[in-house]
Amino acid sequence: MGEAQKGLLSVIEKLKGSSEQEVRIVLLGLDNAGKTTLLKSLASEDVNTITPTQGFNIKSVASHGMKLNVWDIGGQRKIRPFWRKYLENTDLLIYVIDSADKKRFEETGLELSELIDEENLKGVPVLIFANKQDLATASPASEIAEGLNLHTYRDRQWQIQACSAVSGEGVQDGMNWICNNIVNKKK
Repeated sequence: MGEAQKGLLSVIEKLKGSSEQEVRIVLLGLDNAGKTTLLKSLASEDVNTITPTQGFNIKSVASHGMKLNVWDIGGQRKIRPFWRKYLENTDLLIYVIDSADKKRFEETGLELSELIDEENLKGVPVLIFANKQDLATASPASEIAEGLNLHTYRDRQWQIQACSAVSGEGVQDGMNWICNNIVNKKK
């Protein structure tokens, strides 16, 4: 979609009024997993100049007539203890994994498991983006799902989506899952 079409679309959406539903999304994952790149990709912004997130970024993204308020929180080890402060009233957790960084699969699995056990995320659906699928060393999403024991998450909806935040491949599929399975249930 060209820039002019996007601009026109946003004008039409504003004219329709603000009856769109708002969804609070928290975007987490280890440092260098591609969270900010994914967020910029969702917002149709340039993904070529990304710096590590020292605190957090907030973006509102319109998708399927919904306003998705996405909180992108840094994943450095020293920031992770603060993740819990952002979880209240979360409608969806997006967790991003660097599919090519096999050395950190155990660490990312532990972090995800701790998040799933958080009281403020009880029953909250989770979308896991298996990012960096454009790299030759990337593990397939099915292998990551098995390694993370996602099949044991029975108290919530979950989905693992292979993607490349840089190319955008698979990102829209994840957004479609959010809008079709999560947002529609909120109505």
